[in-house]
Amino acid sequence: MQILKNRFRRALQAGERQIGLWVGLADANAAELLAGTGFDWLLLDNEHAPNDVRTTLDQLRAIEPYPSHAIVRPVRAEVSLVKQYLDIGAQTLLIPMINTAEEARLMVQATRYPPEGVRGLGAALARASRWNQVDDYLNRANDEVALLVQAETRQAMRNLMEIASTDGVDGVFFGPSDLSADMGLRGQANHADVRQAIIEGIAIVRRAGKAAGVLVTDRKLAQEYLAAGAQFVAVGVDTSLLVRASRELAHSFGDASSLWPESDGAY
Repeated sequence: MQILKNRFRRALQAGERQIGLWVGLADANAAELLAGTGFDWLLLDNEHAPNDVRTTLDQLRAIEPYPSHAIVRPVRAEVSLVKQYLDIGAQTLLIPMINTAEEARLMVQATRYPPEGVRGLGAALARASRWNQVDDYLNRANDEVALLVQAETRQAMRNLMEIASTDGVDGVFFGPSDLSADMGLRGQANHADVRQAIIEGIAIVRRAGKAAGVLVTDRKLAQEYLAAGAQFVAVGVDTSLLVRASRELAHSFGDASSLWPESDGAY
């Protein structure tokens, strides 16, 4: 049996844009529905959504037959969590709250089998290896893992070149909501100062030879970030799309009180 190729990582290496959607419903049926709608990637969020290893596994299985690539965000940057998500079949991880190159290097180590890293060997129990049925899995797995790290604080922005230059980091993803809060602009993810910081950050990541990404639900701003060089951009959140569409439908038969309130940012 052949190892599953990481098409998302190959797309980034080829310089291709990858447009994604944030998935927080924590449901395999919803994930499968979204996997067929045309997005290049879907982010399965374990940090803010009610996910765990089991619900993430179910969603990975649901998405796998479709063109969309599943990216998993653990709740925190922890070696043991990285091991679990890789073992259940995640090939691309988005690690939150990386503030230093040292933290980035630890996550690189967590995604690699020894001697390149510290990922524990348990392929006989791992869906990723199809329970030891993938040919030469242990020697090929490292090449099919993509590591994305999040820059969400002023400290991370100060250390951005060092973080992005870390060997084994495939991309840096900007979190506008947390960054805006750390900048004293809580709830203003689309503020001009936040936008400028992210645009400057995108340029730094590109100079390091890595892919830059961001979550932004404002379509005009998404185009600005793409024009600035962002390569993998999440342009929506499933929960927000569902609420907005439902309220707009209700409003079409009711009054204006059912309209979705305007918000600044994805969260």
